[in-house]
Amino acid sequence: MRVGVPREIKAEEKRVALTPAGAAAFVAHGHEVLFERGAGAGSGLPDARYLEAGARIVDDPDRLWADAELVLKVKEPVGPEMSRLRRGLVLFTYLHLAAGEELTRALIDSGATALAYETLQLDDGSLPLLAPMSEVAGRLSIQVGAWCLEHQNGGRGILLSGVSGVKPGRVVILGAGIAGTSACQVAAGIGADVTILDVNSARLRYVRDVLGGHVNTVMSNRANVEEECLAADLVVGTVLIPGARAPKLLSRALVAAMKDGAAIVDVSIDQGGSSETSRPTNHDDPIYVEEGVVHYCVTNMPGIVPHTSTHALTNATLGYALQVADHGVGAALATSAALRRSLNVDDGRIEHPGVAAAFPGLPRAEGLETARG
Repeated sequence: MRVGVPREIKAEEKRVALTPAGAAAFVAHGHEVLFERGAGAGSGLPDARYLEAGARIVDDPDRLWADAELVLKVKEPVGPEMSRLRRGLVLFTYLHLAAGEELTRALIDSGATALAYETLQLDDGSLPLLAPMSEVAGRLSIQVGAWCLEHQNGGRGILLSGVSGVKPGRVVILGAGIAGTSACQVAAGIGADVTILDVNSARLRYVRDVLGGHVNTVMSNRANVEEECLAADLVVGTVLIPGARAPKLLSRALVAAMKDGAAIVDVSIDQGGSSETSRPTNHDDPIYVEEGVVHYCVTNMPGIVPHTSTHALTNATLGYALQVADHGVGAALATSAALRRSLNVDDGRIEHPGVAAAFPGLPRAEGLETARG
């Protein structure tokens, strides 16, 4: 199979979908790797290393997309990439379609097969391809949240760790999944006063055990979310429903009632965000102040640490991408339940219930709700 790896063109996205070692693995399996010139430069991976791995360097992105049977990306197609979608192409990337109607329509119109990293799900409910980037984003959320709280950024001028004789900042984390737990570890590690909320008591028990009790765990309900957010200096939203839009846990009224200069880091923004005041931003212009609260809503947070993120992503995705290349998409989906759950759009129809719920008027696979809902 011809596997294409284009350069990411989303603003300030420096990750690449495949490391040289990953390219070598495809070549060893008898596949041809087409790699766009300079695609790995932002991650510190020069073209020469891909040539050594057996890849072919391609200068023209239109030619790469036209020749490839399987395209591996990091972020969803944007701009001119949408016009490169076509029937017979298999696209494997982060899609977050429930928050992107334009892309969903483009995929439907193209007839392409779209597999989403974020909805590939094991039988135990875990999301192995989302996990590494969730871990990166969760750890980054405290780093960027601390920056948001600096006075020159509109923040309260709070040092999260506090100092001798001065209380630390209060951090509230919504969601105890991979991102939330990672955020919790970093926040607790620097000495902040941390509270994490989730609807799953087992997850809260796990977080408390991992951190040796150095964190407050609270069951998530409307009253508790409001109480904790009103007292917070930094709120980190990490709640995820696989394939679907993120629930709006923070109303505009609640945000307006938060402390002046408090901060929200909305890790869930890829799926629409967990606050009514959240809107997508990018690394060029990452923050804005609304209702007196600093918002950080960058849709590709791990893109700011591309070297770490690229290696972590390839470690997770390579085995599944090889399954598709080795057996073809039809056979791979037929034999892997996890891969089947990654299928979002195929042959002009939505194939994932979360995406279908977000866009009830768009074409969907027959019987989707009863078969998969």
